[in-house]
Amino acid sequence: MSALQSISPEFPPEFVSGHHDALTLDAALAALPELAEAIGVDAAAREARRELPFAGFEQFRRSALGRLRLPVEWGGLGGTLVDEFDVIATLAAADSHLAHALRLHYDQTEVLLLSPRTPFNDVQIRRVIDGAIFGGASTEATTSRPGEIQTALRREGEHYRLDGRKYYSTGTAFADYARLNVQDDEGRAVIAVVPVKRDGFSVLDDWDGMGQRMTASGSLVFDDLIVYADEVAARDLTTLVGRHTGALRQLHLVAVAAGIVRNVVSDARRYVRDHGRPALHSPAPSAREDAFIQQIVGTLSAHSHAIDALVRENARVLERSSQAIRNGDADAESLVLEGALATARTQLVVSKLALEAGERMFEAGGASATSRAHNFDRHWRNLRTIFSHNPLLHKARVLGDYVLNDVTTHLTEGRVF
Repeated sequence: MSALQSISPEFPPEFVSGHHDALTLDAALAALPELAEAIGVDAAAREARRELPFAGFEQFRRSALGRLRLPVEWGGLGGTLVDEFDVIATLAAADSHLAHALRLHYDQTEVLLLSPRTPFNDVQIRRVIDGAIFGGASTEATTSRPGEIQTALRREGEHYRLDGRKYYSTGTAFADYARLNVQDDEGRAVIAVVPVKRDGFSVLDDWDGMGQRMTASGSLVFDDLIVYADEVAARDLTTLVGRHTGALRQLHLVAVAAGIVRNVVSDARRYVRDHGRPALHSPAPSAREDAFIQQIVGTLSAHSHAIDALVRENARVLERSSQAIRNGDADAESLVLEGALATARTQLVVSKLALEAGERMFEAGGASATSRAHNFDRHWRNLRTIFSHNPLLHKARVLGDYVLNDVTTHLTEGRVF
C-alpha cells in the first residue's frame, strides 16, 4: 500500500449495535490460542507485502475480547489486566501489528472502567459492549515539541467543526471510533470521539517506519469535520486515571515486544528443525544436535521466559492500582506511583533482552537465515521501532533520581515519558 493513500478496507470495519453473545471470560480466553493461530497464518509473508491486518481485526471482533476489561454487569467479560496483557502478548506472537494497533482501544476501555459514569462515558461503554473498536490520535508532527496540541475545534452554532492533521494514529484504520486530543474553542484540553467513517475524516497510509509497518500509524486529516457537542469531554492527564493509563499504554508496548520474542523463539526452532545445518566444524549430525545452536536457542528461550514473567508481574502491579482507583482506596496514589515505577523498570530490562533476542536469533542459522524468504529481520525492526517510542535513557535517569532523591516529577505529571 503506497504512502499518502487513503486507507479503505475491502470490508469496512463496523459493528452491529445491540448484538453480542453471552460469551464468558473463560470461554473467550480458552479460544485465544485458536484465534491467534488464525490471525498468524501467513503473517511473515503479509509483513513482507505490507498487507494491513483488516482480516485479523474482523476475527478479533468476533472474539468478544474487545470488551475484556469491562465488568460482567455492564456486559463485559470482567477480565483482569493480567488477562489483558496475556491476550496482547499472545496476539503479538501471531501478528505484532494487530496487537500493537489495539493499544488505544484497551486504553479507552480502562479509562471507561475507572472514570465516573456520565452520559458521554455511557455512550462509549455501550459502543464497546456492542463490539466497536476505538482508535484515535494525540500527536501532531508539525509542532515544535512532542505533546503540543494545536488542532482546535471551531464553534458553529450548537456544534463544532474541525480542520487539521494528527499523526501516529495507530489502529484507527481498523477502528469504528476515534478518540482525538484537541482544544475546544476556548483553548481548553478536550477529547472528541467521532466515527471514523464520518465525512471529513480521512485516514492516510503514510506511516513509513522500518518496523511495525502495518499498524496504520500514519496521519488523520480533518477537513471541515463536524463534531457534535455531546461528542466532546474534558481531558486531564494528571488525574489518577490518566496517570494509571499512561503506564498501561507503555506496558502494552512491552507486551507486544514479549509476543515478538515468543515468535523469535518459534521461528528459530522452526528454522533449525526444518532448514538448519550444523556448523562447518561441528561433529553433530544435524543442526538440532549442534551444541552451539542449542546454546543459542536455549538463550532465546530464557530471554522470552524472563520477559513474559516481567510483563505478568507488571500487570499485577497495574491491576492493584486499577482496583484501588475504582474502589477509591486511600492508597491509590501510592499504588499508581508504584505502577509507573514498575513499568519504567520493566521497559528498561525488556528492551535489552528483546533487542538482543532479535539480533542473536541469526546465530542459530548463519547467512542462510538472512534470506528474505524467511523475513526474520522483521523481529528486530519491529522491536527497535517499539522501543523507540520513548527515550529509554530518560526513563533510567528518572528512576535513578527517584531512587537517590525521591523525586517523582515525571512519574506523577501524567505525561508519557
